[in-house]
Amino acid sequence: MRISFQYSWGKKALVAAVLGGSLMLSAAPRSRANERECQHRLAKADHRLHEAAEHHGWESEQAEHARHELREAREYCWNTYHKWWDEDGHRWHTERDWDDHDHDHDRH
Repeated sequence: MRISFQYSWGKKALVAAVLGGSLMLSAAPRSRANERECQHRLAKADHRLHEAAEHHGWESEQAEHARHELREAREYCWNTYHKWWDEDGHRWHTERDWDDHDHDHDRH
């Protein structure tokens, strides 16, 4: 009786370890895919800001709205991954160091 009890717990522990390992491995690709989605979201918001500024000016309502959308995208990525994608610099930032008017230096 005692041997089967120990065998049963050992078998359960092995199954739990295998299951846990497979869950960890399957979560990594999903996380990277979500980071790519976040990167794409920021790139799109950055592009919309540049488009709004080009068509309506940096001080326009459209540019301000696009600036707001970019800020929200940055906040989302920061709150979710503790990093944000800098489309102009083509790199991830691990500090919450963005400036809502960081694109204004592009003005002519």
